[in-house]
Amino acid sequence: MKVLIVAHTKDGKFSPFVQEQALALSEVGCSVGYFGIEGHSVMGYLKNLSSLKRKISDFKPDIVHAHYGLSGLLATMQRKVPVVVTFHNGETLRWWVNYLSSLCAFRSKYVIYVAEHIRQLSYYKARKYSIIPCGVDLEDCSITDFESARKLLNFEDGKKYVLFGGAFDNLRKNYPLLREAVELMDDRDCVVCLEMKGLSRAECVLRMCACDVFALPSKSEGSPQALKEAMACNCPIVATDIADIRHLLGDMDGHFICNFDPKDLAEKIKAAFDFGDRTAGRERLVDLGLTNDAVARKLLDIYKMVI
Repeated sequence: MKVLIVAHTKDGKFSPFVQEQALALSEVGCSVGYFGIEGHSVMGYLKNLSSLKRKISDFKPDIVHAHYGLSGLLATMQRKVPVVVTFHNGETLRWWVNYLSSLCAFRSKYVIYVAEHIRQLSYYKARKYSIIPCGVDLEDCSITDFESARKLLNFEDGKKYVLFGGAFDNLRKNYPLLREAVELMDDRDCVVCLEMKGLSRAECVLRMCACDVFALPSKSEGSPQALKEAMACNCPIVATDIADIRHLLGDMDGHFICNFDPKDLAEKIKAAFDFGDRTAGRERLVDLGLTNDAVARKLLDIYKMVI
């Protein structure tokens, strides 16, 4: 089966989760082509329509799989090939994007939401849909044992390391809440907060293996990839109760849900420190069917059904 992936690109590159999902589709037998959307704003997207039609004419896909609502809207402006679109959360953050994404959902043959709340927040709720979070490549998230990882990163003995699930300056990820929480802790001088900004995948994974806690006090998420990668590294996790986080974490030991309150977050981080062990997060991901190969097979079934 020939699948054309359509998504916005930055500096000529797709988002890592889009690229990784496409590679997983290749591994389950799909012939995958790519069309990167350049430009911003609605008009910027529409300028890609003639190029997209040429790509479809040349590649002759059986299905077009677009990521994000505006990319999907562009893809549905051709009616030659059926379109499947994945909504990742950005579609619901602004009213006009939600409106245009609703047009895309109406015109698509099938919609995939990475979490149920995205469907609930969408103005138009697709009738033919599935809830399928993006998967994780377990090979990319290979585990380095805790002590070895700390030595590789030159972590200090007696310090507790908290890996923040993003960049400190990303307001949506809510680092100020984590900073307030740490200031309330009795042993705050021993707590070191690290960010993921500017790190490669391998560097992030090594930090997840070495840190005592992964913290994600976000205000908004789709189905957070960084949290799933931390689970794959068996890192204890503290996160706010948004998106599908409660479902992802389940009731496993070492996973903690916090409120948007610095005192509660501080208490949950301390509980994670006291837990003092690695979790079974990797096993949880497998049980949920959220490895890249398992997700790719679900997508292949959807493509066959649509065709």
